[in-house]
Amino acid sequence: MENILLTFVVTGLALLCFIFEWLSPDLTALSVMVVLMMLRLVTPEEGISGFSNPATVTVMAMFILSSGIARTGAIQMASELLLKWGGKKPSQQMLALGAVIGPFTAIINNVAIVSVFLPVVEDWSRKQNISVSRLMIPLSYITILGGMITVLGTSTNVLASGLSAELGYGPFNIFQFTALSLLTFSAGLLYMATIGHRLLPNRRVVSDDLSQGYGLKDYVSEVVITPRSTLAGQTVRSSQLQRSYDIDVLEIIRDDNHFPPPLADKPLEVGDILLVRGGRDDLLKIREGQGLEILPDVQFGQKSWQADLNAGQEGAAEAMVLADSRLIGSTLKDLRFRQRYNCTVLALRRGQELVRDRLGRVPLRFGDLLLVQGPNQSLLGLQTSQDLLVMERREVENMRRDRAGVAIAITVLVVCIAAFNLFPIQVTALGGVVLMVLTGCLKAGELYRAIRWDVVFLLAGLIPLGIAMKNSGATQILANQLIRFGGEFSGYWILTFFFVITALLTELLSNNATVLLMLPVAVQVAQELDYNPFAFMLVVTFAASNSFMTPIGYQTNTMVYGAGGYRFLDFVRVGGPLSILMGLITPPLIILLYGL
Repeated sequence: MENILLTFVVTGLALLCFIFEWLSPDLTALSVMVVLMMLRLVTPEEGISGFSNPATVTVMAMFILSSGIARTGAIQMASELLLKWGGKKPSQQMLALGAVIGPFTAIINNVAIVSVFLPVVEDWSRKQNISVSRLMIPLSYITILGGMITVLGTSTNVLASGLSAELGYGPFNIFQFTALSLLTFSAGLLYMATIGHRLLPNRRVVSDDLSQGYGLKDYVSEVVITPRSTLAGQTVRSSQLQRSYDIDVLEIIRDDNHFPPPLADKPLEVGDILLVRGGRDDLLKIREGQGLEILPDVQFGQKSWQADLNAGQEGAAEAMVLADSRLIGSTLKDLRFRQRYNCTVLALRRGQELVRDRLGRVPLRFGDLLLVQGPNQSLLGLQTSQDLLVMERREVENMRRDRAGVAIAITVLVVCIAAFNLFPIQVTALGGVVLMVLTGCLKAGELYRAIRWDVVFLLAGLIPLGIAMKNSGATQILANQLIRFGGEFSGYWILTFFFVITALLTELLSNNATVLLMLPVAVQVAQELDYNPFAFMLVVTFAASNSFMTPIGYQTNTMVYGAGGYRFLDFVRVGGPLSILMGLITPPLIILLYGL
């Protein structure tokens, strides 16, 4: 009994950490693993078994296969079809998104798909002169729906397959629930094409003038170095101007000559005009503390700075903070962002919220969209960063385009071998990884950068929690309580109950954590009530990916949150009816196709 109580306490604390984000999800999972071993709820061997679990190995391999397809430009070439078929009618745009993105999401990681298509959709909205907020939520929802077409579509499916094997029912066949998912995908796409697009906001318009989209006019000012200023004779670096006052020097104007960044070692002289980005409070502080005069309007640097943002040696771009970014939790000042990337962050977008002053003090989060300015070569360098996604379409010619067909063929081969059960999926996936390197689709050094280590540690850390719940009897107790509560209901209503509970949990927790907690309980209930355990596993697996109602429930929702300039309630308004639709059709379809 003591072990059961301890298991529930650890599980409860883990849930609180997931909900309130006291720690990152992967660190929470790793902490759970360590605590379980220290409390002797699992053996050390069981504690680290998540790292060798077939589900974890398969997910790692699929990240690499997805990267191989992305780096050869195969997805980018398909994006041309989106621009060709999209048209101007919202219903046609939804169908085009489904037709182009759906096949890829069946076998490629959803986050990788959205990473490629975010810049494409921005470019598409710019060319069609429509708000990008009309397309970003559909992009995320369609990848979520399409990810269920095969077992390889999401890490959640792979984990559910592994749990099925551990529970004695064997791993899922790669196309085990394709018939069901094609029906739910079609229903979701039809909803977006008829009703969903009408509920989308018309909020954020992407223009060629990025500074206008971020409302920088009131945050860019000109200050003059007066004879009484202590800055005369110092460099921008030695004056500590940018670090002390949370402002950025964008340009120095001297005798009608304009000096763009890098400016750190540029000596300052009396009469220099500095074009700076900063809030009113910081401008007043530097006027008093450094003897500067604030000009009433931007005059001298306006034309040259606007030109620098779009052409010449200087440029501007939007960069998104990725889920496994090392920047998360740190401020720009802590990171020394300007020195690290030779770029200046002018503004930050988080959903509809815009941050333009005190930027150096704002801890970065996953999904934050940064407006950065710097030399064009530095912006090109950002495209190779593993921490940031530059929201600009990459030229296919710059990729290994001649290897695109090979990368697709390798992935299809992996799927076919797994479909015919010639080898376990983890073996075929690892074989595909080796072929990706041998055929030149990927370089050996790119393998490790392709893996989403946060997802790997999340899976590896949570798997021991499932073992502890089974060994201690906690799973059995939960199942007994649910049987006592719902034993009088029919199988359909019990399936629906599990769908609703799982769908609500996945909006608060990660979908992987939800599957790991709910699937063993659902199977136990099915066994006790003499129902088809596979039907209960399916309803939990599908509901765990049924995350449409919040921007934090699924990573692709978080990615489009800032890019689309959405409010939290936008997801509730568009995703709520879609979640209800899935809840209404999924349980009866499972009963019809797989039996109860």
